[in-house]
Amino acid sequence: MVLALVFIVGSSWFYAETARAEYGDVIINNASDEAGMRPAVFPHWFHRIRFRCKVCHADLEFKFKAGGNQINMLKIIDGEFCGACHNGEIAWSVENCDVCHSGKPGTPTQVHGSTVQKLLGLPGKKK
Repeated sequence: MVLALVFIVGSSWFYAETARAEYGDVIINNASDEAGMRPAVFPHWFHRIRFRCKVCHADLEFKFKAGGNQINMLKIIDGEFCGACHNGEIAWSVENCDVCHSGKPGTPTQVHGSTVQKLLGLPGKKK
C-alpha cells in the first residue's frame, strides 16, 4: 500500500502537466466549445477554503449542480455569477480569458474526479 502511494505521488508530476482540472473542480462547458473557447475550470476548493458555501450558493444563486446555471460571459461582465467578485476590485477581472478557460476542449460539464481515483480505476464523481 505504501509503495502504491509513493508511486502515485511520485508520478503525479506527469498528470499535473497533462491535466488542467483537479479533484473537486467544476468543468463548465455549457457554451464554450460552441464559442470556440476551451471549457472554463472553476477551482471549487480554492474558493471553498476562503468562503462559506452560502456566499456563492445562496447570495449569488449558484445551483448545487454542475451545469445547473446558464452562465455566459455577458452575465459575468454584467456582474452576475463569477462577475460579482471577479470585477477588478474584489478579485481580478475577466480580461485574461485563459485563466478560467483552461480546460481540455470537448470536456463535458462535470465535477472533476480525483487523479488517484482514475489511477486506481475507481469511478469518479460526475454530476
